[in-house]
Amino acid sequence: MRTKIEFPSHGQNLAGLLETPDQAIRAYVLFAHCFTCGKDIAAASRISRFLVKHGFAVFRFDFTGLGNSDGDFANTNFSSNTEDLLSAARFLEEHYQAPQLLIGHSLGGAAVLAMAARLPEVKAVVTIGAPFEASHVVHNFNAHLDTIESSGQAKVTLGTRDFTIKKQFLDDLRSQTTEHIQRLNKALLVMHSPVDLTVDISDAEKIYKAAKHPKSFISLDTADHLLSKSIDSEYVAQTISGWASRYISVH
Repeated sequence: MRTKIEFPSHGQNLAGLLETPDQAIRAYVLFAHCFTCGKDIAAASRISRFLVKHGFAVFRFDFTGLGNSDGDFANTNFSSNTEDLLSAARFLEEHYQAPQLLIGHSLGGAAVLAMAARLPEVKAVVTIGAPFEASHVVHNFNAHLDTIESSGQAKVTLGTRDFTIKKQFLDDLRSQTTEHIQRLNKALLVMHSPVDLTVDISDAEKIYKAAKHPKSFISLDTADHLLSKSIDSEYVAQTISGWASRYISVH
């Protein structure tokens, strides 16, 4: 079953989608999409669909200022993304059940790593093509950095859309650290493709080295960064389903 949901996050209404299986729910999953993407990107939809078939309830949403969510993207940053995730987790806990599994794609992976320790009910975390440092995304606007620094903002084309990037966004990214990965205290699965042209696989190695056990690494072989081929996103979902069963108790 697919349920459209709106929930509050720091004064904005965010648009979410909760997909639940027909059978008993194994656990609730919170999914964080990639930078400037949205909850409906193909990879997120396919991974969610597969997990739902295998008994998971999956909640994904559009971060503030993206997709169907309220707010201005220009006023958001990495810190506000992690706060959006916390708001989503609290909504799930209040109205359904606290999430036990977090999945983050690309910068969404960095975001779930940053906030996971604040959710005691979470047992396991999965990153897909995630950067070790949130500031990795700055390379997307390298050509505009001088303008952003001097003028306070610049219009940047990412994919097929224009976004306003403000200096506060850069400052927030640069202020992030990675110490939280060592203090995660959750099972971690790092998934990354060796031919990822957006985030190099060396980032996965850094995440894996920083984390403590239990931790696992899965190579996504020929997959691209956005998992645009359905065979890749289905493999990711299949792997997550099997791996998570070791750490998540069935209710």
